[in-house]
Amino acid sequence: MSDFENSALVITIPSDTAEARRVQDVLEQGLQNVKAPDKDVFCIRLALEEALVNAIKHGNQMELTKKVFIKYTLDVDVFEIKITDEGSGFDPNDVPDPTDIENLERPCGRGLMLMRHYMTEVNYNTLGNSVHMKKVFKKA
Repeated sequence: MSDFENSALVITIPSDTAEARRVQDVLEQGLQNVKAPDKDVFCIRLALEEALVNAIKHGNQMELTKKVFIKYTLDVDVFEIKITDEGSGFDPNDVPDPTDIENLERPCGRGLMLMRHYMTEVNYNTLGNSVHMKKVFKKA
């Protein structure tokens, strides 16, 4: 088991977007407590929102009986989070590139693109029902 898995704090929520917002607020407060740069707080909040909404809507199909499992670590240099849903998963490589001309007016893929842009690392498990993201803070 990795250092991340051993030291992570754990939150479990139902598939409810209001609960996802509560988690975002808690994590944002934690980021402010470690004095993470404002730009990084913005980036993390946006990526976190996309990942949680994807888990709730696409992974768990908004079924309140299904859970979203969140593990995270936070220190003065880095934020790391793993979000896992109870869905059947997906292949992130099969999601169309939203910047391709034929996809510009399609809504799919934008969240994944934002997560990859705003986080230092974004990786999925083999099943595709768990995303692990990391943000290394840019100090002034």
